[in-house]
Amino acid sequence: MSEIRESGALRDWAVRRGVVLQFIQPGKPQQNAYIERHNKTVRYDWLAHYLFETVAEVQQYATQRLWSYNNERPNTVIGGVPPKQKMPIAT
Repeated sequence: MSEIRESGALRDWAVRRGVVLQFIQPGKPQQNAYIERHNKTVRYDWLAHYLFETVAEVQQYATQRLWSYNNERPNTVIGGVPPKQKMPIAT
């Protein structure tokens, strides 16, 4: 029941801001390849390697990993620098 309220809240938010929501077809995860790739990475690269006691631990780990990914991890596609360092160069 809360999912209905949450999706209604998202719809209302989008309408107020002129955002058009586009949904993938059921059973077609390839239509959202970026998210599916991220989910696979999360499942296989760290959820399968650690035993978390609480949801808060998972959230904290995910936050630290995201920060590291954007601020410390060199990305060879953008010249071997972390994405955060590339942003000022790109703008």
